[in-house]
Parts: sequence; C-alpha cells; structure tokens
Amino acid sequence: MTIEELRQEIRNRNLPADDSAVEAMLRLTAILKEWNGRFNLTAIDEPEEVYEKHLLDCLIPLSHIHPEGSVCDVGSGAGFPGLVWAAALPEVSFTLLEPTQKRCRFLEAAAEEMGLKNVTVVNQRAEEFAAASRESFDTVTARAVANLPVLSELCVPLVRTGGTFAAMKGSRGTEEAEEAAYALKTLGCQEYRLFEDTLPNGEKRVLVTAVKQKPTDRKYPRAYAKIKQKPLMEKHGYGKIHI
Repeated sequence: MTIEELRQEIRNRNLPADDSAVEAMLRLTAILKEWNGRFNLTAIDEPEEVYEKHLLDCLIPLSHIHPEGSVCDVGSGAGFPGLVWAAALPEVSFTLLEPTQKRCRFLEAAAEEMGLKNVTVVNQRAEEFAAASRESFDTVTARAVANLPVLSELCVPLVRTGGTFAAMKGSRGTEEAEEAAYALKTLGCQEYRLFEDTLPNGEKRVLVTAVKQKPTDRKYPRAYAKIKQKPLMEKHGYGKIHI
C-alpha cells in the first residue's frame, strides 16, 4: 500500500485522521524502521506494509468506536494502536502500558518524534498496574496481546463503570468472543458487540467491544500465571455475542 492509497482508505472509510495525524504516523513509520533493527519491535517494518497492516489496521476500529476522555492501550508494544490513536485523537489522553523496558524507550521516543502531547508511557504489567489504577479509563484496548479470555481479565478491571473494552482481533475474533463471554460477564460487562472488517489485502479483522456495567470484583485480575493457567471460561457454553 502506498501512502496515497492509505490516505484514500482513510477518506473512503471516514476515519478520524487528518493530514497532521497522517504526517505524525509517517514519522512513526520512519522511527519504527530505525529502531526495529536494534530492538526487534515488530516483524513488519517496511513502509508499504506498515501503512496497511499497522496504520490502517489500527485506524479501522475508530469507524465503530469513538474514544473520549482517557484510553489505556494494554501491551502497547510498538505503539499499535496507542500511538496511532493518539495521533488521530489529540483531544484524548492515552496511557501506553508496556511491561518491556526497551519497548517503553521506543514508545517515549516515538511519541516525542510524532509531537504527541497526549501520551504517557507506563513500564508495568497490566495486573500490577490495576492495583493502583483500576476502574480509571473510559476505554481500554489491546491488539495482539493474548487470547480474549485471558486478555479480558487483564483489561476489564482498568475500565470504569460505563466505559468500554475494545479488543482488536484477527480471523478468530468471533470464536474468541464466544470463548470470552463468560469472562466478560464475570468481570462486570453485559453488552457485547462484534464489528467485522477486511483490510484491502483481504485479511479479516474483528473488533470485540464490551460495555462495563458494574465494578469488577477486586479479586481480579489474578496473577498472570493463574490467569493463563486457568482463564475465566464457563464449562458448558459461552453465552451470546451480538453482531
């Protein structure tokens, strides 16, 4: 995908990224290429692939959800979607939560290079961060971090009551949503929705959203080893997901 094709996709899909946001994303693409050789941040760093598989991929969910106030990107990695959303939504405050120190250094350098004033980088695990910051964010998101039953327990405790958990998933998104329905309900969410999209190259994307309707029991999140070993899953049936 060329940069002009990216701009055209943004226009066609009515995505909230103006010219200044796109320029910031181009700076992100350049610094990603520079740092990736040293820190192995992502398998994709060629600009033509980054435009479609990182930038457009991260922007597409913003045609379905409209974050306001505060957003936490859990396991931000190389800043997808956190840095992309922060460029597109300068009026929103973003916390990029990342447990790996070298990636945090990249996130801080990239945010500065992009001229973003609405980004805070936190070097901490999600289950530890929740101890002091639970129920704090209007929207919590994550991309390519963990299967949804596990991811839900890491993210939902950070969402305020009335806020939204938004998980970016690939072709198995529908199946993961069914598997995670029990976890989402247990953690305080009641309304689940799926939004399906396709990248220009034909790859399927699924955005799973859940609105939090009551506070999460303080026993969650558990230690990560326990979450991974025994994720919150109902033994018989997973519940209903609305598309």
